[in-house]
Amino acid sequence: MTTSTSKAVRIALHGHISATPAALRRELEARGVAVSENYGDPADVDCAIFAVNPSAGIDSETIANWEKFNDYLTPRIFVALALPGTELDFDDAVLLGNRVLNQLVTPFLVLHADDGSPAALISLVDLTIRNYVDGVAVISESESEHRELVADFQREYNEVLSQVGDGAFSAGLLFPAIPINLDNGIGLDVLISYLDQLAEG
Repeated sequence: MTTSTSKAVRIALHGHISATPAALRRELEARGVAVSENYGDPADVDCAIFAVNPSAGIDSETIANWEKFNDYLTPRIFVALALPGTELDFDDAVLLGNRVLNQLVTPFLVLHADDGSPAALISLVDLTIRNYVDGVAVISESESEHRELVADFQREYNEVLSQVGDGAFSAGLLFPAIPINLDNGIGLDVLISYLDQLAEG
């Protein structure tokens, strides 16, 4: 992420302590992204990131903070963190977010290792796979079995995009849900790419 992005985009980070928002903030700031825990006035925020621990649910304060941005059509990003010892996963978090916040979209899905841990992401835009090596995404083509596995999800994602049109995220009309694992860096580059869109706009 460029230095100009971090200066130009005012980013608020919300989330219950169970979702370790402070740890997410440290990871973002290490990559040059300046964030604030609380801007006070929603009108002063260009983008709000909401960190969620799927096993802890979404508390009433987080829901209220999300709703504060409705009148301003503020771009919002839903971040589901993979945390040690939690039983629920990204899919559970998205289902919960759909129920208590807004309808979310999932531009990436999680691919798991043999032990069930999140290992990579597959893009529903171009079906490429992101493997993470030392926190850096290594992009490769997916195999046919992966493409078959996500075909229905890709179709649903494309239908939503066709309805809202280009620029829907920046206009505060499309809410991406991003899976993140701070231990291996999964998803951090995707989150930053959305913030870059706002800086470029």
